[in-house]
Amino acid sequence: MTQSSPIATVAVLDDDADLAQSIARLLIRHGHHTAAFCAPELLLAAHTASPFACIVSDIQMGEIDGFSFAEDLRRHDPGVAFVFMTAWPTTAHAVDAVRRHGGLDYLEKPIAEPRLAAAVLEGLAWSLRERRIQAVSASFTRREREVYELLVLGHSNKEIADRLAISIRTVEDHRAAIVTKTRTNGLAQLVALSRGEA
Repeated sequence: MTQSSPIATVAVLDDDADLAQSIARLLIRHGHHTAAFCAPELLLAAHTASPFACIVSDIQMGEIDGFSFAEDLRRHDPGVAFVFMTAWPTTAHAVDAVRRHGGLDYLEKPIAEPRLAAAVLEGLAWSLRERRIQAVSASFTRREREVYELLVLGHSNKEIADRLAISIRTVEDHRAAIVTKTRTNGLAQLVALSRGEA
């Protein structure tokens, strides 16, 4: 494993250890704290100890492919960003990467450095937003989360009450609890929080 810092924010996963190290070094040159792995289980163990924000993952890796690995990891950490790479690109895989498996980009080997750098920056920004959103809603009850999600979509208290089959007073109570927990002072700030912007 190669690291430029005790805490790596970007992981590179490829069963070709030399290639993983090479891509990690490239990202280090772009200022990222990066670690390289040649097996999914090694990355998973490291991620459990100190989560990565973005993972650049090969798709074809023997027993487990990059898509399956992404799905498994996302069940435990929905805030990690994935950028997929492959030496065998197909249109179907590209669509899968972005739509089904939550990949932010799909890179063909040999990797184009500018595109890789841009994809990782996007991944880091995406992860930061997602983790801010998760932190905001972590203390909500199930009903508060439901009210919050409808509030930030622009629904009125009455519309929320009708949708959730509760009284307007109950919606107001949940809304007050949400404002207290998020330390916000209005709907605009709640909407910003829902987008990970505050």
